[in-house]
Amino acid sequence: MGVIDKVLGGPGAVSALGQAAKGVAEVFVPSATRRMELSAEAQMAALRQLGEEYQHPALSWFDRLVNGLNRLPRPFLAFGTLGLFVYAMVDPVGFAARMVGLNAVPEPLWWLLGAIVAFYFGARETWYFRNRPVAAPGGAAAAGGAAMVEDNAALDDWRAEGR
Repeated sequence: MGVIDKVLGGPGAVSALGQAAKGVAEVFVPSATRRMELSAEAQMAALRQLGEEYQHPALSWFDRLVNGLNRLPRPFLAFGTLGLFVYAMVDPVGFAARMVGLNAVPEPLWWLLGAIVAFYFGARETWYFRNRPVAAPGGAAAAGGAAMVEDNAALDDWRAEGR
């Protein structure tokens, strides 16, 4: 190392050269340590998001009743469809008579029923999609949705130099 120290100008220069080489290498090959740090931050954000689900205050009896009613259409549709299969096996003649009755329903009414069901489930899914919390790594979520701030070691060093 004596020759390198003399050529480059001392141990500080060798250290600076090593740091520069590390910085250039991380441009082409991402840092495994940084990748693990980002993974840990993402996991912590997911855990915080999961924990927020249990932070809501207790709901009133009316809120619980409406939430319960909102959960009924899907099971009714699923079990009703299964019930039709059972009914077709138990009483085929009665089932056939009712299906003939359904055949008499005009096509625009079927379209209306399809639209109601589609809008119900579509609106419900859209509401959940729009109201899901967005997990941001680090403290960006606490900033109230401000622009995400990247952790950039080179930029931090540059700022520390007083520029």
